[in-house]
Order: sequence, then structure tokens, then C-alpha cells
Amino acid sequence: MIIETLSWGKLEVHEEQLYHFSKGIPGFEEDTDFALVAMEDSAFWVLQSTENKNLSFLLGDPFAFYPDYEFELPSAEAEELGIASQVIVRCIITLKEKVEESTINLLAPIVLNPEELKGKQVVLHKAPYHTKHSLFQEQPVIDGKDGG
Repeated sequence: MIIETLSWGKLEVHEEQLYHFSKGIPGFEEDTDFALVAMEDSAFWVLQSTENKNLSFLLGDPFAFYPDYEFELPSAEAEELGIASQVIVRCIITLKEKVEESTINLLAPIVLNPEELKGKQVVLHKAPYHTKHSLFQEQPVIDGKDGG
């Protein structure tokens, strides 16, 4: 399948890269189908809407940045995603002009079922995480200091 992207123009993606988010992503509920595209030779992925070339998210493996990161996926969420055994967890990264100020959202990971090709952004209500953890240190960025 060929999809349109803002950054790479036309991009060929394979069926196993296409994930359905039944409720979209919070704030972008109208877009429900995304391609998970690995960025070569890096620990990053792009979650690109297949319907809107202007909508994409930079994702990272939270365990690469925070090896002690853990959470319990609520059973309702696991059931909704049809998770039996395999699961992929990625988190949205916000790049800043000064790279050292970039953040990762550990509070609301993107949970993917690679067997059913379903995905969802799950908000962890009883977790010690924030939406703006530094990529380079184990502390959240103080609101106001990150420029927005």
C-alpha cells in the first residue's frame, strides 16, 4: 500500500505495519488507521496516519530510555486490543529545538497488538509517570521550562 506523508512523500508500507486504532488517538479521534514505520538504524519509529499525511507521531521504545519503566495493562484495555501474548509498547516523543530538552510521554503509552494489528494510546491513571519525561534524565520536564 502506498500512503502519503508530509516528511517522506509517498511511502510504501506493508500490511503488517498497518494498525487500527478504533477510537483514534486522543485529540485525533477522526484518524483511526496508522502505519508503524521504523526509522532505519535508530531506536525510533513514526506512527503515520494512512488517511492524513499531516498527522504523524515520533515514537520511541520507553525501555531503551527508562529501563525500569513498567505498568500493568488494565484487563479491559488488553481485551479491547485482543492481546493474547505479543504486545509492543512505544511512547510519543516530542522533539524540541534543543534536542536535550526533548521529552517522552510515559503516562500514555501506545500499546500495539502485532497479531491483531490493533493499537491504542492507554492513559495510565494510577502510575507515577508524566507526559514530559526527559529523554536524557529520569525526571519530568518542569512545566513552563520546556517552552510550551
